[in-house]
Amino acid sequence: MSAVATARAEAAPTSDAPRGLPRLRPYQAEIARAVLGRVLGGEGGSISVEIARQGGKNELSAQLELVLLLARQRAGGTIVKCAPTFEPQAAISRDRLLARADGARLGAIVRRDGASSVRCGRAAARFLSAGPGASVLGHTADLLLEVDEAQEVPTEKFDRDFRPMAASTNAPVVYYGTPWGPRSLLAQARATHREAERADGRRRHFRYDWEQVAAHNPAYGAYVEEERRRLGERHPLFRTQYLLEELHEQDRLLDGAALAQLEGAHERLRAPARGERYVAGLDLAGPALEGGRIAEQHDWTVLTIARVRAGSGGLPLIEVVEHQAWQGAPAGELLDALADRLARVWRVRRVVVDATGLGGPVADLLARRLPSGRVVPFTFTAERKSQLGFALLAAVHSGRLRLYRLDGSREAAECRVQLERARAAYGERGLMQFAVDPSEGHDDYVMSLALAVRAARDEGAARTARGRAPGGDAVEAALAVAA
Repeated sequence: MSAVATARAEAAPTSDAPRGLPRLRPYQAEIARAVLGRVLGGEGGSISVEIARQGGKNELSAQLELVLLLARQRAGGTIVKCAPTFEPQAAISRDRLLARADGARLGAIVRRDGASSVRCGRAAARFLSAGPGASVLGHTADLLLEVDEAQEVPTEKFDRDFRPMAASTNAPVVYYGTPWGPRSLLAQARATHREAERADGRRRHFRYDWEQVAAHNPAYGAYVEEERRRLGERHPLFRTQYLLEELHEQDRLLDGAALAQLEGAHERLRAPARGERYVAGLDLAGPALEGGRIAEQHDWTVLTIARVRAGSGGLPLIEVVEHQAWQGAPAGELLDALADRLARVWRVRRVVVDATGLGGPVADLLARRLPSGRVVPFTFTAERKSQLGFALLAAVHSGRLRLYRLDGSREAAECRVQLERARAAYGERGLMQFAVDPSEGHDDYVMSLALAVRAARDEGAARTARGRAPGGDAVEAALAVAA
C-alpha cells in the first residue's frame, strides 16, 4: 500500500467530515502536492513558499497540518511550527488549525492539548516561538517542521534550536513568508532552493504574487488594488507583501520618481487662508552655543505647516505650505515663537512634536500654551520611527503629499536636498530606519515632514477594504493532490 493510500486508510473514520472545508485553489494545491509528497514519501529536504499577503498561505498550512494529524492519528508523530513570536503569531496558527478541524466536524478528535499543542490520537502539532529568548529544546519534528514568517525568524536561532528537530527522521522543512532583506532566513532558503532547482529541475521554491492570487479570487484583487492606491506601488510594504520583491539593505528613502511626485503646484503661504485646516510637525534641536557662536553642524529646529484637505476614500491630501527653522535659539525665545505661530497665526488643529530626550520638556511647555489636545508628543523608538517612515512613504507614493512650489528660499531647497539624501535601512522584524548620513548633512526637514504627515493622520479617516477570506481544501482533496 502506498504512503498516500495508507494515509487515506488511517483517516477513513472521518473521511466524510472534511467536506465542510473549502477547496484549495490551484496554486495552493501545487504546494500541497510538494509538501505531502515529501512527508508521506519520507523524502526529507525543504521547500520555500512565498504567497502574497492574505493570499491563503496560513489556510494552506492549517489544512496540511490537519491532513497529517488525521493520517498519523494511529501511528503517531509530531509537527512543529515555529513563528517569530508565540503571542500572537504561533497562537493564531494553533487556533486556525482548531477552527479548521471544527469546520470539518472533527472537533471531537482534534483537540487542544495545553497552551502550545493540538492533538489527534497519537499525533500532535506543536506551535512554538522562535524568539531569541524562547526555550524550545527537547522537541522533535518527526513529521514536518514549518517556519512561519521565516523572513522574521533569526537565522542563528533556527539553525541552533529548530533545524535539529527534524534530524531523527529526516522530516521536511517548509519556510513560509514574504520577502524582506537579503540576509533573512527566508532569503537564504530561497537562494538554496533555486540553486538546487537549476541543478536537477525539481521545484523547491513556490512564489505567487498578488496578481496570481487575484486570478483565482477577484475579491482579493479588489482589496489589493485598494492597498496599492493607499500605499502606492513602490511603498516597501506593497513591494514586499504583494509584489514579493526583496529590499536592499541600504537604499534611498525616495527614488527620483517619488521626489518628482512630491513637487506641488501650489504657492508657499506666509499666513493661513480662511476656512482651511492646518496641521504641523515639529522636529526639535536644543540650543548649541560655542563662545556665543552657533556651531555650523548643529541641527535645526524645523516646523512644517501643512494644509489638510479631504481626499478620495477618506484619505487626507497633505499640502506643505510653510517651513520655519531656527538654529541654536534660546529655549525661551524658541518657545515663544512656536506658541505664537502655532496658536495665534496658523491655529493648527494638531502639531506632533519630537518629544525624545530634551524635546519632552519643550513639548510639555508648548502643550500648556496651546488649546488642549493640540500638541501630540512623539517619542522616537525603533518601532515608532519605522511606523513613521512607512506612513511618510505611503503619503508620498500614493500621491497624497505635496511640497509647495520652489520659491528660491533656503528652506525649500534644504528640504529637497535632505529628502534626496535620506537613506532607508531595512532590518530585522520588518523594521525600517531612515536618516541622512551625518557626513552628508542634516535630516531635520525630513523628520519634521514625517511628523506633519502623522499629524494629518486623524484629519481624514482611512477606509479599509476587505476581501473574502482565502479558502482552503478538504482533507480528502488535500490527500488526493499528493497522489
